[in-house]
Amino acid sequence: MSSTPAITGLLEAALYARDLEAAERFYHGLLGMEIVIHVAPRHIFFRAGNAILLVFNPEETVKPPGNPDMPVPPHGAHGPGHVCFEATRAQIVEWRGIFRRADVAIEAEFDWPNGARSLYVRDPAGNSVEFAERRLWFD
Repeated sequence: MSSTPAITGLLEAALYARDLEAAERFYHGLLGMEIVIHVAPRHIFFRAGNAILLVFNPEETVKPPGNPDMPVPPHGAHGPGHVCFEATRAQIVEWRGIFRRADVAIEAEFDWPNGARSLYVRDPAGNSVEFAERRLWFD
């Protein structure tokens, strides 16, 4: 039996939103994430610590690639996705205040059986955006 190379981290994750300007207002304007690249009307990418959050317009990513030097296969999803950002318990309290002041509904906030805290909101496209303590998955 052969061994496989170790997965050492998550480089990028993707969500889908038709309104990239609304996504920019949420992820850059409200959450303060740095914009890495914005190619309207196809995508906008944000820095998320040591990873990149890709936000694609699903109507554009199903089109065949136009650049033969970058043959990214067509892809996409419809309907709400999910992303979780790491946050300390104190930061979750801060995020709660930020969301309340911005009239962003808090969908859920609770402690998991292992004691980790999570807070959930929705972005303008309806994607589930979670902020959780690292100990949800890691010691």
